[in-house]
This record gives sequence, structure tokens and C-alpha cells, in this order.
Amino acid sequence: MERSSSVEAMEEGLSFAELLEESYARDEVIEGEIVTATVLSVNKDFVLVDVGYKSEGLIPTHEFPSLNGEPQIKVGDRVDVMVEAREDEMGHMVLSKEKADRVKVWDDISLACERDEVVEGVIIGRVKGGLQVDIGVRAFLPGSQVDLRPIRNLEKLIGERFQFKVIKFNKKRGNIVLSRRVLLEKEREEKRGVTLLSLHEGAVLDGIVKNLTDYGAFIDLGGVDGLLHVTDMSWGRVQNPAEMFQVGSVVKVKVLKYDPENERVSLGMKQIQDDPWLKAQEEFPVGMRVSGKVVSLTDYGAFIELRPGVEGLIHVSEMSWTKRVKHPSKIVNIGDEVNAVVLDIDQENKRISLGMKQVEPNPWTMLEERYPIGAVIRGQVRNITDFGIFIGIEDGIDGLVHISDLSWTHRVKHPSELFQKGDEAEAVVLNIDVENERFSLGIKQLHEDPWGRIPHVYPRGARVKGKVVKVAEFGAFIEIEPGIDGLCHVSEFAEEHVEDPLTFLKPGDEVEAMIIDVDPEERKIGLSMKAVKKAEKGFDYRSYLAQQGASAKPVSSGHTKSMGTLGEALKGFNINNDTDDENN
Repeated sequence: MERSSSVEAMEEGLSFAELLEESYARDEVIEGEIVTATVLSVNKDFVLVDVGYKSEGLIPTHEFPSLNGEPQIKVGDRVDVMVEAREDEMGHMVLSKEKADRVKVWDDISLACERDEVVEGVIIGRVKGGLQVDIGVRAFLPGSQVDLRPIRNLEKLIGERFQFKVIKFNKKRGNIVLSRRVLLEKEREEKRGVTLLSLHEGAVLDGIVKNLTDYGAFIDLGGVDGLLHVTDMSWGRVQNPAEMFQVGSVVKVKVLKYDPENERVSLGMKQIQDDPWLKAQEEFPVGMRVSGKVVSLTDYGAFIELRPGVEGLIHVSEMSWTKRVKHPSKIVNIGDEVNAVVLDIDQENKRISLGMKQVEPNPWTMLEERYPIGAVIRGQVRNITDFGIFIGIEDGIDGLVHISDLSWTHRVKHPSELFQKGDEAEAVVLNIDVENERFSLGIKQLHEDPWGRIPHVYPRGARVKGKVVKVAEFGAFIEIEPGIDGLCHVSEFAEEHVEDPLTFLKPGDEVEAMIIDVDPEERKIGLSMKAVKKAEKGFDYRSYLAQQGASAKPVSSGHTKSMGTLGEALKGFNINNDTDDENN
């Protein structure tokens, strides 16, 4: 197959204009030649044109631009076309506008390369290693030449129109390589020179958001990039720069620091505006009721934005009058609108203390009216500790019954001996401390203190019967009535010396003893079993104890000293009594 004269001419380097001139110089057209034709008619499928030389030709209508399906060509228009065949079945020349345009495009591109000019085109697709661009013919744009910085998602540029520089051109092979980066670098250098003239600390400049990160935004000031840190974007809290900016947005920034040697620029936006804390003390006085949005939660409280740039802290201890708040998330969530009262403000350190519970009346201030001292309450045991039990009074308010106020007589080692969680219990109000939010209760106070009657019921010299409840090295504890124990010292067991109390008595033994000492303040009773034996032999203990009452000392569980006076008297009595028996 013969090659067309126009293609051969292209390979020889002839321009589009030269091809036309060559065709005008002939008396007839040949296949592959480019000629100028005049439109004679336009229909749905073909456009009929006069190519001269007493010849007419047909061009497919789809080769012309169209708008809403209508070809943008009319009778009388002149167009450059390529002769594909001198004659078809109908005797018309077969022509192509597209091929003629392509030849012209190659000519324009070649000329642009010679003059170091730019070309314009549309990115039409993604190919291996880069993008495909339509500049009239298809050209290749390497990924490294797309922008100043690598672009991860090249597909997003498809359909965009840009200017390019031709960096490689081979007309014979139909190979064109483009670069956009070359133009951007040149543009950046031009802007950079202008920017550097006005770049200094304190300068306020316009810039374009170039890139966003978690910690800030990079701003193009015009050939020079600066970092706008997230903390310098707003006086308020910014969680993510994407909340405020989009890539390509125009922003006004202030130069905070400029290092010419390392070409580092630190920028700020909030510094252009007044610090909202300057008037915070006037705007939020102590005692003022305020509202705001929860912007952050920590283990110790919630931060509330009162206005952009001004936040206050509600400590967990200030969230509820009655609830023990372990974490603020139990009460509020980020984004909630809350009401609070200003408790304190430190303008210098930019701190505001807020209280949520202060919005409502303090229920503790009303407790004294509802529960006067001496009143009897009934509630559920909510908690048990080593030192007492907590009884529910109202929602969130518990009263404490200390272990010492559980019983007058029972020796309570742990409150769980008497109560379980969930039990119903009655108690007497002992004290209400509003300031420290403490409610003191007593259960033993529901009943009369038995030790108030003990000295009258069990006077010195009275004989009682009881059960041994405990035996120790120094003596035995004998229960004379439920909850009331007396100590019988080992020296008061018998007339003869008892070496080991544990062999003389055991728990559960029923014994009879005499009251030899009563101390209601110390809640102690002294007993003597040998005194009962001596009394049976005629010794008058009642009169003797009455005489010794003033000098008798309180009973001590660990010392025999407290029984010294009585012990000595009993020893003297033993000797005299023995002598009397012998005489008798």
C-alpha cells in the first residue's frame, strides 16, 4: 500500500501551511493531501463540501463539534480536510476533517517546542506510570511530572484541564511527553521572590491551604510554605484541622516565626484576633449561671466551651450533690449542652471552675429540717464496711452507723455479724454535718443503755449466776445476762491457788459468783467465785465491800492489781477463818 503524500510530507518535516501551498500548486488533488474546502450542505450523516478542482467530497458529520446533538458547522464555512479517497461509489471524494486537524495539531506542538511555549490539554485517563492527556493528540504525563509533590490518587485529576510543557517530542514515532511540574516550579520561583520581600515575623499574609495533617495545615504563601499548627488555628479547641479547612481554601495568617536559613515558617490564625480571655473575668463573674457545650472528658471532669476560646472545667466532685461520680461520662457526653455556675476564675492562668450541682438546691441543707436529731428513720443497708454500715436515707444520700453505735452490749468485730447488704434497718439520727455532707446514725440508741441500770441491778456483794463464755490465762468472762459479761480474775476462782484457769473452767460452764466491782463508765464488772464460798461460811462481804467502795479500783482484764485490796482482804479472811475452824 502506498503511503499518502501528506504523511510523507509530515515525515519530511513540512508544516501544515506548506502542505496547503503544495496542494494549491497542483492542478488536481491526490490521496492524503490536505486542502481547504467550502461547506455546501449539512445533513445527519455527512457534510458536503467543495474542494475545488471541480470536485466535491463528503465528510462524516460526527467529525465536527456538536452542541445538543446539532453539528456546529453551516453552509459557507471553510474547513481544512484531508483527501482519503479520490472517488467513492457516488463519485464523491472521501474526506476527513479529523485527520487534517491531527496534522495541524502536530504542527502546532512542534512549533510550541521550538518556541518553548506551553500547550493546553485535558487529562483523559490513567495509564501505567502516569496519565494520558488530550492536547489534540494523545500525550503521556509521567506521575513524577504531575505536581510539585507526589499525588497518591491520580484518578482524581481525570477530566481536569491544565497547561503543560512538552519535554519530549518525536513526530515520527508519535511520542509526546508532558510536564506540569516544570511550569509549577517556575511559577513557584516567581512567586517566591515576591513573597520573600514581604516575609517577616508579624507579617499578615494571604495563603492557600496546600495540605492537611493531624497536627496542622501547610499553607502556600506564594512559593514558600508555612506550617499552621492546630494549636494556633483558633482560640477554641480544634480536634482536627479538617474541621476548619479544605485543601485549596484561601486563608489569612500571621507569621509567628521565620527561619531564613532553614526556610521554616510558623504561622498563626488566632493571633490575628483578640484573645477572648482578656475580658473573661468581666464576662463570666463568680456566681454567674452559664451554659455551654461539653468539648472534652477526662478522668477528673468535663471541659465546657463557654464561648470560642474560653473553656471551664466541671470537676467530678461538682457534678452532683448526692451521687458519687467516678467518671464524668456517667453524667455527660461530648456535645451535650449543660448549665453550670461559675465557682472561680483565674484569668491569668486561663482557668474557670464550674459547678453543675450548684444549679440545683443542695439537698443536704434541707436534711436538718426533714430529719431532726433524735428522729427515727428506716432504710435499706446499701453498703457494709469495716467501720460501719450505710443506710439509704434518700436518693444518693446515705447515713453511716459507726460500728461503735451498733450495739450497747455486743462486741462487734465486723458489721457483717449483724447485717447484710439489702437488709432493712431502723436507726436514730445522731448528727448531720451539711458542710462535709455526713449523716450520722445510731442503732443502739433505739434502746436504753443497759449500763445505766447495771449498778442498781447488780450492786456490790450481789450474788449472780452466769455462763462462762471465755477463759483466758488471767481469768474468765462470765455472762450474767444477754450481752453483759463480768470478769472473774484467776485469783478469785477459789480459795486455793489456781495454776491454770483453762483446767479449772471451760466455756459453757454454769457458775455462781459475787459482784465485787462495777464500773459503768468503763462498762466493766468484777466477779469472784471464791467470795461466794466464803460468804456461805459467814463472811459479810456486803459490809466489807461497802467499806472498801471508795478505794476499790476498776476491774482490768490484764492486771491483778485492780483486785489487790480485795484480794488481800480475802487472804486475811482465809487465815482467820481457818483458825476459827480449828478452834471449833
